[in-house]
Amino acid sequence: MRFDVITLFPELFAPHLALGVTRRAFASGQVDVRLWPLRDFGEGAYKRVDDRPFGGGPGMVLLAEPLERALFATYADRGGALPPVIHFTPAGRRLGQALVREMAVGPGAVLLCGRYEGIDQRFLDRHVTLELSLGDFVLSGGELPALSLIDAVARLQPGVLGDEQSHQQDSFGADGLLDCPHFSRPESLPGAPVAGGVPAVLLSGHHAEITRWRRQRSLELTAGRRPDLLADARAAGKLSADDERFLASLGL
Repeated sequence: MRFDVITLFPELFAPHLALGVTRRAFASGQVDVRLWPLRDFGEGAYKRVDDRPFGGGPGMVLLAEPLERALFATYADRGGALPPVIHFTPAGRRLGQALVREMAVGPGAVLLCGRYEGIDQRFLDRHVTLELSLGDFVLSGGELPALSLIDAVARLQPGVLGDEQSHQQDSFGADGLLDCPHFSRPESLPGAPVAGGVPAVLLSGHHAEITRWRRQRSLELTAGRRPDLLADARAAGKLSADDERFLASLGL
């Protein structure tokens, strides 16, 4: 798959593409990320890409024409293919794991990273396929959301994670629930006022009991923090009879 990123700050992407476990996806070519500096398509000697908004008000607006030149350059480089064009904005659809999984087996997209007060609406109306948001807050631009999407898609590619089951056990995995708590060495932390240290079941070597404990903690955590996810899992038939008995013991 291929992501073409139209951005004023391509330098923000290079460190991420070279670090961490997801670098395997980029190094192998499973996820091809190509950066398109918007200034390269600007107007005049100063490569202008923004101007004041009609009607007045604070801030600057990214101009439609440089954006179109950049977009058409990505199309030409793809051999005329027209992939989805994604714009990151607080007004967009909330990015979730279901969409990430869908995109992880798709062709990729053009990622449009806005800045300043926004993008000329005429460009958005003419070219954008999907608008996405990370949540109900405002960032300085679309680069961090674009990186988040690329990272989430890259880690789902075959061979990227050390264990092929890892992403199935993540939060928002196959059943849509939150992940359980995790513990590692040492068994007790000197001076730490934590009750009991590592749960005994995790030290028992009894794999069936460990699996059961982890499932129950996942259900408990999801019920307490994201009851909407638990309701979705129930509605989709993703809870077992054992799950329902455990939830009933919690009054749920």
